[in-house]
Amino acid sequence: MPNPLPPDTVAVLGGGVLGLSTAVQLLRGGADVLLVTEAAVGSGASGRSLSWLNAGGGYGEDYYRLRMAGIDRYRTLLARNPGIDWLAFDGGLYWDDDPFTVLERHNQQTRQGYEALMVERGDVQGVVPGVDPGALPHRVLVNPGEGWVSLPHLVRHLAEEFTLRGGTLIEHAGRCTVTREDDGTDGGVRARGLRTAGGEEYAADAVVVACGAGTPAVLAEAGVDLPDASDPAMLVISEPVEHGLQAVLNTPRISLRPHPGGRLAMDSTWYLDRVTRNGDGSWSVDPDVPAELAAEASRVLAGHPEVVPQGWLPGLKPVPGDGEPVLGELAAMPGCWTAFTHSGATLGLIAGELVASEILLGRRHPLLEPFRAERFGFGWDS
Repeated sequence: MPNPLPPDTVAVLGGGVLGLSTAVQLLRGGADVLLVTEAAVGSGASGRSLSWLNAGGGYGEDYYRLRMAGIDRYRTLLARNPGIDWLAFDGGLYWDDDPFTVLERHNQQTRQGYEALMVERGDVQGVVPGVDPGALPHRVLVNPGEGWVSLPHLVRHLAEEFTLRGGTLIEHAGRCTVTREDDGTDGGVRARGLRTAGGEEYAADAVVVACGAGTPAVLAEAGVDLPDASDPAMLVISEPVEHGLQAVLNTPRISLRPHPGGRLAMDSTWYLDRVTRNGDGSWSVDPDVPAELAAEASRVLAGHPEVVPQGWLPGLKPVPGDGEPVLGELAAMPGCWTAFTHSGATLGLIAGELVASEILLGRRHPLLEPFRAERFGFGWDS
């Protein structure tokens, strides 16, 4: 028998930024919320994301609009919490080995009204402090409106509000499944709650699956096959260092941003063949990789400070099969919403807000229409 919960409870599976953001928005709207996590809150992809807040990657209009709404919510959060050190909008700097790639990125951004500046190498220090001009090509792209967030800090911020608002949290529940019941149609089912790895069942009026790269597997067990392109990633955090950097850097060999406590957060893609998943689900990392990445950070920073890796976090990066977010209620399983996206940082607040809005108001939100799972050709309404 399912454990008793208040009527109209929403069960949220996933303790990362998307799950907590949705859960907090539901609590703000007056719902009773049960949040269940496989391990500890924030222990998944949210703990190993560079978390660059941007909308300048050549996205289609629908995705661009959603990302801009996501950035707007972070600006509101910062305005309400002006003293925090884990969220900032100090701009972004981008360059590529191919100057035409940079120019086309600039042109595409300006066509969408995205703030983008082509800056000569000698002028960069006055626009983006902390970067060594000698490491730059002749011209670089600067996006003054971009920012970054430390998702572990944001997750803790949201978890505190979740607790204060009376949410119910179950951590270390193991691999959970969505339970279903007949919806009264010919062979149709709807979500009715969650079952933990230990067999505990919790009935709910609605279920949200927001468990990062584990989302497709959870939905597959419930009969919904969601295309999945999740792949390895690794974030490296440095020891405290006087670096002078404020903006987010994206270069051919490193992506780099400030991190709370005077640290740096770093990642890239060139080393991913040296990050492997073991048969037991653990990860192995070539021990030379963090040092090589730190050396690249030192090379591009003004004054070439000694950057020393303090820790690194390998794991799967959540990516839907076509690269676009999957957000909203599943037509193939009514009563179940999902939040599955590579853009967990930029969309972290807005996705939770919109998914919660659909549940609370009982109607589909137009901003989510292009991102529903129905686009993959299953679960279409008849």
